[in-house]
Amino acid sequence: MSTENEGTAVPPAPSAPPVPVDAPAAPAPRAQAPQGPYGQDAQGQTPHGQGASGDAGHPGVSSSAPDPSWPPPPPPTAPYGDGGSGSGSGGWGSSYQQPAPKSGRGRGGLVAAILVAALVAGGMGGGLGYVLAKDNDESTGSTTVSASANGGDVKRDPGTTAGVAAKALPSTVTIEAESTSGEGGTGTGFVFDKQGHIVTNNHVVADAVDGGKLTATFPSGKKYDAEVVGHAQGYDVAVIKLKDAPSDLKPLTLGDSDKVAVGDATIAIGAPFGLSDTVTTGIISAKNRPVASSDGSGSQASYMSALQTDASINPGNSGGPLLDARGNVIGINSAIQSTGNGGFGTGQSGSIGLGFAIPINQAKYVAQELIKNGKPVYAKIGASVSLDDSAGGAQISKEGAGGASTPVEPGGPAAKAGLKPGDVITKLDDRVIDSGPTLIGEIWTHQPGDKVTITYERGGKQHTVDVTLGSRVGDN
Repeated sequence: MSTENEGTAVPPAPSAPPVPVDAPAAPAPRAQAPQGPYGQDAQGQTPHGQGASGDAGHPGVSSSAPDPSWPPPPPPTAPYGDGGSGSGSGGWGSSYQQPAPKSGRGRGGLVAAILVAALVAGGMGGGLGYVLAKDNDESTGSTTVSASANGGDVKRDPGTTAGVAAKALPSTVTIEAESTSGEGGTGTGFVFDKQGHIVTNNHVVADAVDGGKLTATFPSGKKYDAEVVGHAQGYDVAVIKLKDAPSDLKPLTLGDSDKVAVGDATIAIGAPFGLSDTVTTGIISAKNRPVASSDGSGSQASYMSALQTDASINPGNSGGPLLDARGNVIGINSAIQSTGNGGFGTGQSGSIGLGFAIPINQAKYVAQELIKNGKPVYAKIGASVSLDDSAGGAQISKEGAGGASTPVEPGGPAAKAGLKPGDVITKLDDRVIDSGPTLIGEIWTHQPGDKVTITYERGGKQHTVDVTLGSRVGDN
């Protein structure tokens, strides 16, 4: 799938239909119990392993503008049937019509009468209680019981959300990036090592790459100038380094994103709409979600096999850590699917519970390469694939694209494995491949030298072949 900066609106979930009940017969004329209404309240070609244009976007720099292009069709409205009364028709959320009262007093009248009596008795009890309290206050033998002014210490265990947040927040920063022309925005990052390296998204710091200004502010209020060490547009990962970094930095513990399961609890930290040090919670709602997201300008795209979470993620959260329930970093918040309406007067849209994070196992490898070489290293198969998602897989281009003279690189991994132009790749190991972007995202979860099994179709027949991934240095 592809995401966009802020997506399209999703219709609200249906409210639960009311359940009709028989109306009680009218009780004796003295009173009647009140009744109220039911409330209801993401075609082109590109060589694999190279940057490509995309139709999607990021949540995270709070100044990026929305660019909708992937509106999912609205789900059909589920009929409610007979409105619950056995006749007529309606829909979810239809108003409920109270059935006509039945004749006779019966048990319903008795219940209503008992209810009225209980209300009257309650009122009398309240009155009597007031009188007795007043009398006791005026008597000399009254006893006064005072409430404790101190509710006692609140224990927040390490495994609680509050415990995790208290430990992780001091190691997160709010990043402000500004270009030489004064444009920029706000994002998030987290401490990667004691030398002052901070990991974040490429699109968070992109404005400051060529001579711009970059700062990082800790929750304590301490602010540091920083510089970009390296950035990977395709992975959407960047590393910056604090100038005059303090000696007491505490890197966040990195988890194992391969072991994450759907339903695991998540905690996201970031600066949504510039609101620094914000903590939100949710779960892992899906894994291996193919996501193509743009850099905001629409000229380039990033590809990931993402962790999907319903923890609230908004513009400004990008680059922030996605933590598990033990406080380990399992991902880097990077993209969202959201509604088209802006918030806080910014014209930017917000979260609808569909956030996407780069798995930390991939991000860790990329960050280490950036710190070591200053440039990203990408795994590749050495073939151009179509970005059209209607081929039922990733089709190797019949013509070279993106500057490639041939669609299959001579002597490259795909050529050595016998792959040819027109072949449609349908699986990589056990992952189903439904499009070119999905294939790219899955390959980039691996490292150069890894051996993968590729399933492909040619002439209506299915074939399987092992491929040893090659490497490419840099984004261009």
